[in-house]
Amino acid sequence: MLTPLTTGTRYIKAFVKAFGHTSAARCSSNSYRPDSIRRFISENTEIVGQRTLTPEFKLRLFTPNCRFWTEKPELWPFDDPYWAIYWPGGQALSRYLLDNPAVCRGKTVLDLGSGCGAAAIAARLCGAAHVVANDIDLVAAVATHMNCELNLLEPPVCLTNNMIDSPPKGFDLILLGDMFYDEVLATSLHGWLDNCINRHGTKVLIGDPGRAQFEEHRIRRLLRQLAQFELPECVREENYGLTCSSVWCYCPEL
Repeated sequence: MLTPLTTGTRYIKAFVKAFGHTSAARCSSNSYRPDSIRRFISENTEIVGQRTLTPEFKLRLFTPNCRFWTEKPELWPFDDPYWAIYWPGGQALSRYLLDNPAVCRGKTVLDLGSGCGAAAIAARLCGAAHVVANDIDLVAAVATHMNCELNLLEPPVCLTNNMIDSPPKGFDLILLGDMFYDEVLATSLHGWLDNCINRHGTKVLIGDPGRAQFEEHRIRRLLRQLAQFELPECVREENYGLTCSSVWCYCPEL
């Protein structure tokens, strides 16, 4: 996933602080074999379903019951594990899709910065005709496949290139959860999304819990709020200061 830095969360304190140095030296070619990744994810995550905004499906996530919640970070074999967290913006976005299945039904959908694949799974459950999950982390792609299998769903097409640097494709709908965490990335997204809308008439939905980087970026005034959700108590506890998360529609004409 394109690293969604959430300020002031326990998850960040547990993971970003611990794993926030380069892991390239620790990664071997064997580490990135799909079978090795699948085994590692299976052994080092917990299946979570009921403690989120979307109890309709389950995900393999990091929890305090998992080894690497407290393990020495130098033992971690991959890049930072953003795919193992169900971020508040992604939860709101997935909840909105499940509540409004017509948004996805019969559409071609891109889940950009897909992480654990939650929004892609929600789109599948809503009857999307074709779903692509894009994340620059190969481990996230494997996790998305495993989460789809966990929910008895056909996995989406998983791409690991940086699509923001590529010509826009003709998707009907682009989903972005927790992607506006950095001003430089937000500005790149702003331009790329404009191209997608201008060339293909793409609809863009954004999930975010109201981080400062999102609220203060100039794209914010071009968004129309569609829904707001109160986060479950356990998610509130894991995200200091974040009690709600919203879904927005990008409307450049505003």
